[in-house]
Amino acid sequence: QVQLVESGGGLVQAGGSLRLSCAASGRTVSTYTLGWFRQAPGKEREFVGGIRRSFGTTDYADHVKGRFTISRDNAKNTMFLQMNSLKPEDTAVYYCAAREGTLIKIAATEYNLWGQGTQVTVSS
Repeated sequence: QVQLVESGGGLVQAGGSLRLSCAASGRTVSTYTLGWFRQAPGKEREFVGGIRRSFGTTDYADHVKGRFTISRDNAKNTMFLQMNSLKPEDTAVYYCAAREGTLIKIAATEYNLWGQGTQVTVSS
């Protein structure tokens, strides 16, 4: 079983950047397809992007394409979310998640492992 721990959240002004990390322990992260999700107050958890366990291909939600980039460092057993050109509407708790399948899924229910989340707040 893998355990996921997010870090890197914080307060940033609109237009700024943050880099989130998702560190895995207990099992190598390269055997999982990983995803980033976010949840704003009063809203459902939504897909941000993901990276496949094979080949490292990525996919993103339309509202972050061109601004967010997901990568993974298998040697460090860590996934990253580089967020640029941040907007106030990006404010949310960001979660990393893992699933054993090979495909990136946009439904949160497809992921069975979750981190505790890290708060990202973008001020206008």
